[in-house]
Amino acid sequence: MDKTVRILLGVFIAVLLLAGSFSGGLVVGWLLPSRAAAAAQALPTPGNSTAQSGTVPDAGASGGTPTDLTQLFKPFWETWQIVLDQYVDQPVDQEAMMRGAIRGMLESLGDTHTSYMDPDEYRQANMPMDGEYEGIGAWVDTTGSFVKIVSPMPGSPAEKAGLKANDVILKVNGEDMSGIDGNLVLRRVLGPAGTDVTLTIQREGTEEPFDVTITRAKIVMPSVTGKIIEGDIAYVQLYTFGEKTTSELRDTLTTLMAQHPKGLVLDLRNNGGGYLNTAIEVVSQFVSKGVVMYEEYGDGRRKSFQALSGGLATEIPLVVLVNSGTASASEITAGAIQDYGRGTLVGETTYGKGSVQNWIPLDNNQGAVRVTIARWLTPKERQINKIGLTPDVEVKLTDEDLANNRDPQLDKAVEILHSGGQAAP
Repeated sequence: MDKTVRILLGVFIAVLLLAGSFSGGLVVGWLLPSRAAAAAQALPTPGNSTAQSGTVPDAGASGGTPTDLTQLFKPFWETWQIVLDQYVDQPVDQEAMMRGAIRGMLESLGDTHTSYMDPDEYRQANMPMDGEYEGIGAWVDTTGSFVKIVSPMPGSPAEKAGLKANDVILKVNGEDMSGIDGNLVLRRVLGPAGTDVTLTIQREGTEEPFDVTITRAKIVMPSVTGKIIEGDIAYVQLYTFGEKTTSELRDTLTTLMAQHPKGLVLDLRNNGGGYLNTAIEVVSQFVSKGVVMYEEYGDGRRKSFQALSGGLATEIPLVVLVNSGTASASEITAGAIQDYGRGTLVGETTYGKGSVQNWIPLDNNQGAVRVTIARWLTPKERQINKIGLTPDVEVKLTDEDLANNRDPQLDKAVEILHSGGQAAP
């Protein structure tokens, strides 16, 4: 099924949420906010370095090639010197060469979640995940080659400017977005309220791309929303796992549970994840005790994470909606609920993001590397990386459903809860 078919309007991660590059990834949240944010604020905008030393670092010297790796790195330094001596356009930008070398080294690992960010990218990506920003206001899909508009938010600058579902952002202020991570594309759209951003849009049915200039505004987007549907079913939708998600979830559950619903639908469709500690806190609202997940490191060691006490919805009949955009922290939540038989998963197979990343700032404000440090396993020790979670009840979402504003996945969830919380055989 085409990727856009699986996208449900209103279920997406909000465009330009300050989740930035956390979307689609699980990060060790408690390692980042104090250390990394402080480092990011001190990072200068990268400039061009044109110094030409004409020599390579001494083997074994501080900051140079370690003595035991001298032979291994000889081709690297030989190539470096050839470029300095013979490349046609001189002087070469050695800083750009260095950063390119780091990118290539990490790309060679074949792990899309291990990567390098230069100082400017790192500063932008380290904005807090607080759900408030200044931008255009739209839901998007960042999983393709280009960022795609899912739906402009009602009353937003994006809606007023005429953006439509399936519009593809080719350029931002004239800069080609080919090959640029979707989360960093979103950062380029961010900007102070009252300023303009020009997007080059490719629209279905329109032969040539066209420009749309949008005046940014302050956008406030909660990470959790909730309501009573069908008269007696609580519906909770999570957009991301950010800094405020736990408090917003508790507030939402407190309000809904006071109305004594018959069952609860937790909608995790197209929630790309976020902080690990937030994931543990969210799971604990629905699972009262036990191991929530395991982290498994390269040397075989494991670390377990237990459910926290005080959950507000640990007994109510529960259905969790998932799809191919349900990733990482969302999969931790759904996987624990499924393993404990706490609720029924309805929808489509999840993304399969079963790894944990740590961002490590480099010395001298040279950016940061994001490194996969562990795999995570469900309470039943299932490895879901590149596999995903299979729903207990598979329900597709078609183009026709979207066009007619139908949601058969949600309909099935309500049906299950009205039948006592169990899927029909």
